[in-house]
Order: sequence, then structure tokens, then C-alpha cells
Amino acid sequence: MTAMKIISKILVFIAVFYLFGCKRAVDSKKQDALKPNVLFILVDDLGLYDLSFTGSTYYETPNVDRIAKEGTVFTQGYAASRVCSPSRASVMTGKFTARHGITDWIGAAHGADWRKHDRHDMLLPADYVHALPKSDISIAEAFKKNGYTTFFSGKWHLGDQGNFPEDHGFDINVGGWDKGSPIGGYFSPWENPKLSNQQKGENLSMRLAKETAKFIEQHKDTTFFAFLSFYAVHGPIQTTKDKWAKYRQKASEKGLAKEGYKMERVLPIRQVQDNPIYAGLVESMDDAVGVVLEALKANGLDENTIVVFTSDNGGVASGDSFSTSNLPLRGGKGYQWEGGIREPYFIKVPWLSQKTKETDFPVTGTDFYPTLLDLAHLDLLPSQHIDGVSLKPILEGKQMSVERPLYWHYPHYGNQGGNPSSIIRLGNWKLIHYWEDGSDELYNLTKDPGESSNVANQNPVVAKELRGKLLAWLEEVGARYPEPDENYNKDLDERRQKYIVEEKWPELEKQRMLFLSEDFKPNKDWWGSMSTND
Repeated sequence: MTAMKIISKILVFIAVFYLFGCKRAVDSKKQDALKPNVLFILVDDLGLYDLSFTGSTYYETPNVDRIAKEGTVFTQGYAASRVCSPSRASVMTGKFTARHGITDWIGAAHGADWRKHDRHDMLLPADYVHALPKSDISIAEAFKKNGYTTFFSGKWHLGDQGNFPEDHGFDINVGGWDKGSPIGGYFSPWENPKLSNQQKGENLSMRLAKETAKFIEQHKDTTFFAFLSFYAVHGPIQTTKDKWAKYRQKASEKGLAKEGYKMERVLPIRQVQDNPIYAGLVESMDDAVGVVLEALKANGLDENTIVVFTSDNGGVASGDSFSTSNLPLRGGKGYQWEGGIREPYFIKVPWLSQKTKETDFPVTGTDFYPTLLDLAHLDLLPSQHIDGVSLKPILEGKQMSVERPLYWHYPHYGNQGGNPSSIIRLGNWKLIHYWEDGSDELYNLTKDPGESSNVANQNPVVAKELRGKLLAWLEEVGARYPEPDENYNKDLDERRQKYIVEEKWPELEKQRMLFLSEDFKPNKDWWGSMSTND
């Protein structure tokens, strides 16, 4: 072979190598560009039926409705807990509450301290883990390790200093700290060391949305995981005078129910959606969602961004703010029934939007972690999100035949009236096991979604099987349990209950009508139109 031929072959080789090398580099850049962004929107205390999309004729939520219409609606979507901190921890870790150990909202009294809250119950609530475990790989950490810029805005409530969002994988934290409610209210100045005051009277939900929109604008050329965690619609329930007037008029035009409450087991529970202050708070949250969605569109990111919308428990129907009704579901936040744990559960994947519009496959907050990793073509972490499953097949229009048990564990008394109990759902069956007396309730959710008929006695074999699975699983994960209160005073318990029925209930009915009266003036400053305090 002549020298010229050798040189020629070498040059051809170099050219081919260069071309393929460039192609691989280009393909690599394209692959990076194709990685989807994630926008996770979590609303505090939003009930399943607090949206116009899900059936409310009172609240108005056009922006949230848009997410549902453009995405996939999981009609059997569940929060991992009936209260906030445990549910949020399950989203972050992909684990059921008994496994990660945060079983009550962080700051709740336990043990003998429970009696200091004028509670006289048969059991002392169990202790619980008081911060998101650092041994876990949070969903933010998982995305960050894969090159995503991570952002958090809003309510955290998963630990104090040293356990804030920035300590669990978020590059940027705006407004997230240990408090579970907006201490200064929904209108600036607010008392939040992680959120500066810029304009007197500024709406908190809108500010968090604008901070999220700013992040999107500044990071439009990167790949990001953004978590917008509203403090709304948690108490205190506040709105503007204009929004109150709008919804007071709307309630009047619809016709006011003579009574707004009925007694549940220990507390009155709201039966109608007609609180004009709460309706205004819901609308403000929806307005804020619209700002963030528009930011995606304005920056050309709406077709490459997965959007999740959900809540952390059922709507508050009793106990704290008595804000909303979850009917036809029974109960609300803090309760063991469907009204306490069912929630809006929407996932919008733009390139899959026409595949599955609605599914009744039972899902829970633990499923977001593996689902989002899977949709982003990232390696799953099965030893971390052990209690979650990827919902990607459903989103792609496929069937998921797996029937897996879902577990809830709440060894506490709820401020809203719930009882210490644990739950298993398997197929259409739901069993509630009560820790006070060891009794069970069994419901067929297909036939009885409102949980009006306990059929445990009629189905003893089913009840026994589910109870066995539930108790075995709790032992497996090292669950903590409430203990009998040796100083339990039945007389004090009955005295409290008598006060609730004879005084508290009538006061709530009067308060409801006061909120709906034309001359309602809660405070001199409508920025502080506080109707309730938690």
C-alpha cells in the first residue's frame, strides 16, 4: 500500500470519526434537551370536591380545571395521610407513613401532653418522627443527582432548622420552613424568615406563584424540578372584600340551606359549600396557578413540562376552620373516611395527553416519586420509593393489572374529630381498624363510596383477611401505636362532648350565617379578614 493510500484512509477515518463524534454530541445535546421539566403543585387542605372540575358549583377554579382537562385524572387518588406532614413526607420519600415514621403533623401533641389541649380520650397518641429523615433520598435529591435544578416555594412543615428544603435536595427555597400555616396570614407583612415582605397587602399565594414563575423564566434554558407548595387553603381563612362579596352573592342566589352542619361522631361537620371567605381563598389559589401555567407557555416550556396537581389531605369540614363540605364523601381532613384521604390527583404529560384521560386505578402520594423518574427516563430507586409504583403505563394508555394494598396509619386523635386507626384498601374493599377498642369497619367502595354501611359482620372472611394483612404489615415496618391513658376520665370526656353538642354546634350555625350577611365586617382591615384560627 502506497503512502498516499494510507494517508487517504487515515483522512477518511478521521472524517468519519469526526462526523459520528459530532453526531453523537448533537444527539447527546438533543437527549438533554428532551429531558422534561417537572412542575409539582401541591395545595394544602384542598378537598376532592373543592374544584369546579370535580363538581363544585360554588368554587371557581378555571386554571386548575385546565390541568385536569389537558392531563390524566386519577379518580381514585389518595393522600398518604389524613393530615399534612405525613402526606408530604410520603411524596418526598415514596414511602407510606408508618414506614418513614412521620404519622402526625409535626408539632402535634403526643403522649400525656395531649391532655393539655383539653382532650380527655381513652388513648394517649403515639410519638412520631419529627423531621424528614436525612437517610432517605428525597425526590428532589433524585432529580438533582440527574442534573436537574431544583426549586421549592411555599409550605414545607417537615422539620425545623437543619431540615428545611435546602437540606433535602432543593437548590432554592422560597418560603419553606417549619411552620405549617401562614403565621402572618395571607396578606403581607407575613412572619416568614424565608420570604421577604415587598409590598403591604401582597397576596401570599400570588407571591409564591410569581417566585415560581421567575424561577421558570431564569432557568428556561436548563432542566428543572419545581415544587410549588401553597399554604392555601389552610387556615386562617382570609380573602379580600371583593371576593367575599362575590361569593356571598353567589351563595344567596343559589339559595341558602337552613342548616349547614350535622353531628359526626364527636364534632359537627359541614354539609354545604357556602363559605364566601373560603371560596375567595380558593379562587386566589387558582389565580396563582394561572400565573405559573402562563410562565411555562410564555417561555416555550409548556410542551416539555410535566405538571402535577394534588393536595395533602381532604378538605377541612370540622375542627379547625369548618371551611368546606366533602360530600358525597364522608368526613374530611383528620378523618379515617374517604373525605379525609381522597384528593385531586392530576398528571399532565403533554406528549401523552391524549392517551388516558381518566382512570379509576387506586393511587396515592407515594406513586409520584417513581412515576416522575420514569417519565423523565431516569433510573428508578426501588429501595427508596418502596411503597410507590410508576403510573407511566397508565399515562401511556396501557392497563395496570396489579392489585396492591394501600396502607394508612394514624395512631393519633385528629383536631378535626378523627380516631386513632389504621386502614387498608385492597381492590374495592376498605377496612378501618380502630385502636381504642380493636373494632373494624369494612366498606365496599364501589357500592358504598360514602361509607354509610359497615359490612364487616356480613363479610367476616374478607374482614379477617384484610385485618391480618394490615396488622402484619404494621409489625413489619415497626409502626408505633397509641397507649391506654391510665388517667382517662370518662366524666370529663362526656362533659366536653356535651359542650360540643349544646354550645359549639349552635355557635357554628350562627357563624355561618354571619359570614353570609351583607354587613359582615370581620376586622377593620380586610387583609386580615380572619374567620378562623388554628
